[in-house]
Amino acid sequence: MTPLEDLVARVTAKAKATSTTLPPAATAEEVSSAEAALGFALPPLLASLYRDVANGGWGPDYQLLPLVGSGRTVLSEYRSERSASAREATPYWPAGVLPILDWGCAMYAAVDCHSEPATVLLFEPNAIEDDGAAAWFVDGESLAEWLETWLAEKGWYREDAADDEDVTEPTPWEPAASRIAD
Repeated sequence: MTPLEDLVARVTAKAKATSTTLPPAATAEEVSSAEAALGFALPPLLASLYRDVANGGWGPDYQLLPLVGSGRTVLSEYRSERSASAREATPYWPAGVLPILDWGCAMYAAVDCHSEPATVLLFEPNAIEDDGAAAWFVDGESLAEWLETWLAEKGWYREDAADDEDVTEPTPWEPAASRIAD
């Protein structure tokens, strides 16, 4: 078993243990169709999660959005945020950054699909003043790291996270300004 397969197996086990009703997984055709609509490929681990675990409905607190389907999806939220950002005097949403989880209060966990490790970012719009880049923070150097944090129950988003000394807080995403400008 490869490290990726092992991680997906452990995520699947936790998803099944913590979600009462998991939706069916996305098909390979649905993932390919979503990639075609986006104009870029999903990172292999993210594609595998949607194909092998479930089409959303699992994960930290508010759970991953479905990739495809009716209602709010990764695809629809990405299009919405990119469109809204383009209309703003202060653009804020970079190309290739997919919102995968809605934390509430307009905050998202998002995956940078243009970075090889699939960096997981926190979008916190309340930080926007004169610069849309101020809203972006690194939540995990890679999607695999972010998932390991969830599996270990060490994320900053936990209610009792303030009691843990080893909880890593999100840090500013340095490439944000240049990526938004592209």
